[in-house]
Amino acid sequence: MSTLLELQDIDKRFPGTHALKGVSLVFERGKTHAIVGENGAGKSTLIKILTGAHPKDGGTLIWEGSPLELRSPLDAQALGINAVHQEVALAPALTVAENIFLGDEPTRAGLVQDRVMTRRAQALLDDLGFQLSARRRLGDLTIGQQQLVATARASARGTKLLIFDEPTAYLSNSEVRGLFRLIRRLQGEGVTIVYISHRLEEIFELADFVTVLRDGAVISSRPIHETDRSTLIRDMAGRSFEQLYYKEAVPKGEVLLRTARLSGVGFHDISLTVRRGEIIGLFGLIGAGRSEFLSAVFGRTRPTSGEMRFRGAPYRPKSVADALKRGVALIPESRRLQGLCLSLSVGFNLNLPVYERISPFGVVRRADELRNAEAQIRDLRIRTPGAARQVGKLSGGNQQKVVLGKWLLHGAELYIFDEPTTGVDVATKLEIYKLMAALLKGGAGIILVSSYLPEVLELSDTLHVFRHGRLVGTHPHGAADSETILAQALGAAQTQALKAEAPATEEAL
Repeated sequence: MSTLLELQDIDKRFPGTHALKGVSLVFERGKTHAIVGENGAGKSTLIKILTGAHPKDGGTLIWEGSPLELRSPLDAQALGINAVHQEVALAPALTVAENIFLGDEPTRAGLVQDRVMTRRAQALLDDLGFQLSARRRLGDLTIGQQQLVATARASARGTKLLIFDEPTAYLSNSEVRGLFRLIRRLQGEGVTIVYISHRLEEIFELADFVTVLRDGAVISSRPIHETDRSTLIRDMAGRSFEQLYYKEAVPKGEVLLRTARLSGVGFHDISLTVRRGEIIGLFGLIGAGRSEFLSAVFGRTRPTSGEMRFRGAPYRPKSVADALKRGVALIPESRRLQGLCLSLSVGFNLNLPVYERISPFGVVRRADELRNAEAQIRDLRIRTPGAARQVGKLSGGNQQKVVLGKWLLHGAELYIFDEPTTGVDVATKLEIYKLMAALLKGGAGIILVSSYLPEVLELSDTLHVFRHGRLVGTHPHGAADSETILAQALGAAQTQALKAEAPATEEAL
């Protein structure tokens, strides 16, 4: 083996935070090195240093045997260091092809050769096994599909070191398998992979080495065959977790939401009920119709036929504001794109739904604003120097807590959790599950959408399976296993192919 990149005593500080504390690591050519840790452990800061987005405050980077100073992301890209981030940072108004070659467009006589660019992009997508059209507008794709475009862009740039940050968070099962095939192919071509994920089954399938960060320091770093799941959890959290999925027995109350043969764009004839004290799970692949159905429930779109009733009364929200007033809240799939104002403070984001309540005559009561923020920071254990901290500078798990906190401040009777634990660590997941239990005991009902089957299978009192916009299965808690659910979500013909490729299942973190 030969070393591509070595980190020697890398240190980084921010106001009020010592983000990295003497981190030393070695990345070998053609190997996959996984980095795991709880939210706030320093993973994101390390990525930003490796990609030139943040300067280091101390220590040395050694690239191919020579000391390296990265002054900007362009420096990193010129060396062949690229990253595929959990939250895609591309241009939604441009086509897939334009995003793949953004900044490196083929030109002739100073003019962009659109046809050549589109043809090259399509050939690349086909070669990678991504079933996407290079002509589609990026903003029309799902978040998972946008991540595949980001991956294609990175692989097209002469990459030597490719960093994946929670790459499977929004991908379907088939897209995950395609991504894993690509990673193995890149490894075979000598590309070094840095893989960051809270899903330990992915770590054990892909990684050659695994490093655990905690509070900005390296706790352990070893070949993957020298560790196991329990050891990694203990290293990450400083303690063991006996139960990952926290669920309490809560008495069921009145029906909060009832839909009868509800149809709209992307979904058809959906009939289900949600009671107080109950978690209703929705599972399906990307494009199965779950999101479209929830958009109608939350007032983003209007159904074309069928009926909805909320607390026994006819319910057809004209807008999101109308749904909120009726007592329906949505914790969205993408916290960065849909749930937060990243450039504004933690306190502002937490109070966003209640400013009307604390602003008589249009004047904000600052004492109420601060009291609300500090209460949520304390109760949800949001790791932040204070309410004035810019929310975009928090870790992903703490950002998710801010999203949850603002809707708890607003108050609701029906909570829709859309992929609530994407990209968060085991401790934060347990906190979210316990929060959900507290909401149920307080008389709320919950609709839980999750692409991670073990989560939705373990937590749901009733699990509904979507395929092609329709309900194809309904199962009380404990009445069906994961194979049955997958068979319904995929269709019998695809299930055998998936089983042939699938790795051994472990719980995700």
